[in-house]
Amino acid sequence: MRLPRWAGTLAAKSAAFIAVMCCALAALLGVLVHVSVTDQTVAQARDQALARLAEATTAYQAGDALPRDARLDPRGLPAPLRALALAGDRGTMVAKDDGRPRMWAAGPADRHRTLAVAVDYSQQARTIAGLDHSILWSSALAIGATLLVGAFAVTRVTRRLHGTAQVARRISAGDLDARVDDPRTKDPTRPQDEVAAVAAALDGMAASLQTKLLSEQRFTADVAHELRTPLTGLHAAAELLPPGRPTELVRDRVAALRTLTEDLLEISRLDAGRERLETDAEALGTLAGRVVRASGTETEVKVVRDVWVETDRRRLERVLGNLVANAHRHGRGPVVLTVEGKEVTVRDHGDGYPEYLVAHGPQRFRTEGGARGHGLGLTIAVGQAEVLGARLSFANAVGGGAVATLTLP
Repeated sequence: MRLPRWAGTLAAKSAAFIAVMCCALAALLGVLVHVSVTDQTVAQARDQALARLAEATTAYQAGDALPRDARLDPRGLPAPLRALALAGDRGTMVAKDDGRPRMWAAGPADRHRTLAVAVDYSQQARTIAGLDHSILWSSALAIGATLLVGAFAVTRVTRRLHGTAQVARRISAGDLDARVDDPRTKDPTRPQDEVAAVAAALDGMAASLQTKLLSEQRFTADVAHELRTPLTGLHAAAELLPPGRPTELVRDRVAALRTLTEDLLEISRLDAGRERLETDAEALGTLAGRVVRASGTETEVKVVRDVWVETDRRRLERVLGNLVANAHRHGRGPVVLTVEGKEVTVRDHGDGYPEYLVAHGPQRFRTEGGARGHGLGLTIAVGQAEVLGARLSFANAVGGGAVATLTLP
């Protein structure tokens, strides 16, 4: 079952909990005070009525005149109290007489008659009503004040949690310099609550992650730079070898190693965030056709709706070239590149992308199913798309095959 919309935040849940608890406490205290005061007031009125009934009974038995508030078989006597008196017992009861509340006391006069006394109960009734009114108003004020104080306290906590969540989202988006910097974590004399502990843990995790990623980036860049010099010499030496099958194998492996080194250098630049755009107006359909021709592959180009875009031509060609090359290397034909407005899709008809790639995106140096390569082509495509401000997503087509979709800003 889904929670109602109002229960979506901690502040709303806390406010609802505080309100329910305040109402329950106010109701409990109100009932206790009301019952206690009412019992005391009724007891006093009952004692007064019974005392007057005793005086009236004594006067009746002595044959004297009855007191002014005592009567035989009065018309307004409640029926239950009349029946009790006829049965030979004495009792009291609050009931209205001529629209006014009265405390009745009745007892037996003789075998078939009752003697009753009516005491005015208006003042006591007004006292109880005034007490109830005061209880309601004081409870409402107390609940309102408690809600304000509770909302202020909860809002301070939720604001800090919201700030911590924002920093976590910035870190997940790649901003490894983001920190919560909760002042409580810097001052050991201040009380360290749970929110401060979470903030400190998040800052520590971000610092550790940043250190590891920077170390990995420096290692990748250093390895790629160190490999360039011996590779240049190796390439020159391979060109001097005599023609033959062994020479072709050596040159092919040297070319693959040079390509890997250049990819590593490009990834290190993307990781460092040093890439800068050089934008210009480009016709997207024309650019896509140029990429396919440069790839030398049998790729069908469909231009459903061509548009002009402000983009970095070199980087966009790099992204589309990698997608086309990946479709031919790891998929099966036919490979179709479709341009529809600012959305470009590259689809093959192979076995589709692995599940991990669809769920989490490409990961460098990871391939599955015996695929050739190092998993760097799609990683570079994603990095260059981020530099362009575009979004590159991966999915598997319903009829089979892999679909990469590039959406330009």
